[in-house]
Amino acid sequence: MYSAISRRIARSALIALTAATLAGCSMFSSHNPRYDPAPLTDYPAAISANIAWSVSIGSGSGYGFAPALVGDSVYAATPSGSVSKINVASGAVLWQTSTDDKLSAGAGSDGNTTAVVAVDGMVIAFDGQGKEKWRSKASSAVSIPPVVGAGIVAVRSSDYRIQGFDEQTGELRWSVQRPGPALALKTNMQMLIVDGMLVSGLPNGRLVAIDVRSGNVQWEGTISVSQGATDLERISDVVGAPQLQGPLLCGVSYQGRMVCFDLTQGGRPVWEQYFSSNTGMATDSRQAYSASQRDIVHAFALNDGHEVWKQSDLANRRLSSPAVTPQAVAFGDLEGYVHFLSRTDGQLLGRVQVGGDAIVSPLVAAPNGVLVQTGSGNLVLVGVN
Repeated sequence: MYSAISRRIARSALIALTAATLAGCSMFSSHNPRYDPAPLTDYPAAISANIAWSVSIGSGSGYGFAPALVGDSVYAATPSGSVSKINVASGAVLWQTSTDDKLSAGAGSDGNTTAVVAVDGMVIAFDGQGKEKWRSKASSAVSIPPVVGAGIVAVRSSDYRIQGFDEQTGELRWSVQRPGPALALKTNMQMLIVDGMLVSGLPNGRLVAIDVRSGNVQWEGTISVSQGATDLERISDVVGAPQLQGPLLCGVSYQGRMVCFDLTQGGRPVWEQYFSSNTGMATDSRQAYSASQRDIVHAFALNDGHEVWKQSDLANRRLSSPAVTPQAVAFGDLEGYVHFLSRTDGQLLGRVQVGGDAIVSPLVAAPNGVLVQTGSGNLVLVGVN
């Protein structure tokens, strides 16, 4: 019991410790201007970025919240308990409901079932019309958006357990647990379901693939291995969402590496780069994009991992997880700006402010732009031309 309580205390303390670490300074040191956010500069805009629509979806935001784009609709939730379905083309609210519970994570959807998680670990599912279907309790608190697909609603909880609930009934179908470190990051993490397999990063620096029907682990791959003398130095969480491009499955970790595995060769690592990201990565058919721990944006060739370019004009601006559009790669920042960078050479192409609060939810690429869940509880579509 003492060990469990100590671990909870350590994890709570990590929120403050990580904030100090990511800023590049000790809680006990004086201000260092080296870690100040880079000021915004003027440059000729090469693309037109504008707010196509903005809808209030509740209040608040957080690392456990991300818009889920399914077909022509986007599903979103906020800590206040609001859950919404919105037409991505027009911004029209198709339905909006409240759980009457504060939420810690959401939303996951396959278009038929939408799932969120309350702060006490209660998984709440809604049908296609926004009516509550069922509630089931996860093993512990959840701060990662659920994922829905192949008949399963899956969550990953703070005790490093991934659980699959029946999409129709909420019955627990399977549970997978892996040993975890003493400390873990509070940042963006997401899972995905593809071809009947659930893929998730873990706080132990590994990617895992689970058969959603049986709950059997089919494959595990190492992104990074913990190093260092202290628990803080040994943090090596896989962050953001796993990326699937053709036969390649890629992931990136904090204080670790970026790695791509070839699934046609049994998940063999194809390339790796020593790298540290706080928020994750995005890919297109040619390159992988990620902001480093200091918010230096890098692009790596997807075929062999060599660095194509890097961009330091947004250093220390606490960049969000990126999204790739046909015109650019986009990042949100601490002041509510969305920045668009050239996929070819990293040059700044344009920016637009969607709100004054920090953007911490991952950006989501849509056919007509980029979806942004703001810190103030709005869902915004940024159109790009």
